[in-house]
Amino acid sequence: MHANATLVNYLHLCHRKLWLHANQIRMEHTSEAVAEGKQLHEHAYPQRAERYREIILDGSKIDFYDPYDKVVHEIKKSDKLEHSHMAQVQFYLYLLRRNGIEGATGLIEYPKLRQTQTVRLDDDDVPVVEAWVADIERIVSSDQCPERIAKSKCRSCSYFDFCYAEEE
Repeated sequence: MHANATLVNYLHLCHRKLWLHANQIRMEHTSEAVAEGKQLHEHAYPQRAERYREIILDGSKIDFYDPYDKVVHEIKKSDKLEHSHMAQVQFYLYLLRRNGIEGATGLIEYPKLRQTQTVRLDDDDVPVVEAWVADIERIVSSDQCPERIAKSKCRSCSYFDFCYAEEE
């Protein structure tokens, strides 16, 4: 199993979600929040598809990459800035660097907040990203699904019903 940007994002949210997704147990198709995010992605910046490129690197898809300015654009629906979003974009920058594209930066856009967040990958960040990849590989290769976490954010997760279904 290769780490990808989705798994990096999930690593910072919930190890259980990471393990389930990586082991082909997918619930995103049942989630209104995921559907809203896709709608936002398709309609928030309609000119994007014409100006930027979609690229796939090592199993991760960057939807909007500006090859002239070397900027990864990532749109997020959230109404809060999340560390997991920063990590996901840093992983994209790591992949670009690993594939010979130096000096790229990222821009996370939060249309609901009308805010942007610049993301960089410094030399000191590379070992951190590599540790994330090692953590993902360790979690995914485990025979045991990690325990659920009890956090308020669980209620909006597409895996909520799966994790909190009561056994009879």
